[in-house]
Amino acid sequence: MVGQLGRTLGPQGKMPNPKVGTVTEDVEKAVGESKSGKVEYRTDRQAIVHMAIGKASFDDDKLLDNYSAVIDEIIRAKPSGAKGKYIRSATLATTMGPGVRVDTGKAVDREAAGAAEEPVTA
Repeated sequence: MVGQLGRTLGPQGKMPNPKVGTVTEDVEKAVGESKSGKVEYRTDRQAIVHMAIGKASFDDDKLLDNYSAVIDEIIRAKPSGAKGKYIRSATLATTMGPGVRVDTGKAVDREAAGAAEEPVTA
């Protein structure tokens, strides 16, 4: 039924996709995951990841936890064939605010250590 809308929704990135979980028989599970905060991310053509890690109203600790979870996930998803520095830079910004560069040295140290025990600080 939705296939007819493919030409309109496809270029906008809104087309339902079973790989992402937007097409499922278990609607209750999908809604529960969405409400619990499940976030999907993809890279664009330049290998840049754009995603929300929280809201400006979140506490600093919660934002830091979300940031470290994102960095851990990106490092975990690193392909085995990828060589060199995997995370080159990171910038945090509010929706319409200026971006603030984040020291990725800590993240790179974790990458080299295999996402070891030290938490990432911004």
